[in-house]
Amino acid sequence: QVQLVESGGGLVQAGGSLRLSCTASEHIFSINVMGWYRQAPGKQRELVAVTTSIGRTNYTDSVKGRFTISRDKASNTVYLQMNSLSPEDTAVYYCYAEKIYAYWGQGTQVTVSS
Repeated sequence: QVQLVESGGGLVQAGGSLRLSCTASEHIFSINVMGWYRQAPGKQRELVAVTTSIGRTNYTDSVKGRFTISRDKASNTVYLQMNSLSPEDTAVYYCYAEKIYAYWGQGTQVTVSS
């Protein structure tokens, strides 16, 4: 079972930046897919960005050019660098891992004020 611990959420003004971190309980080279989803109040959870074990990445259209996902194998951590944040990015962000089964972190709140 993969355990995921997130950090880095908080309150930021529009146009600001945040970096989310997600540390896995095992070596991330053995995890097929890792990434981030988010869920805003009253909305469904949506994919934000994912990265595969071979380095491929995928982003939802609304964050392309602003968010960057990356992996650090040495620390078993996946990062989400979020720049040019807008109030529409306000949500609970969940780390996601896929290794046969899907695993989720506890979520971290990101609030962007206008």
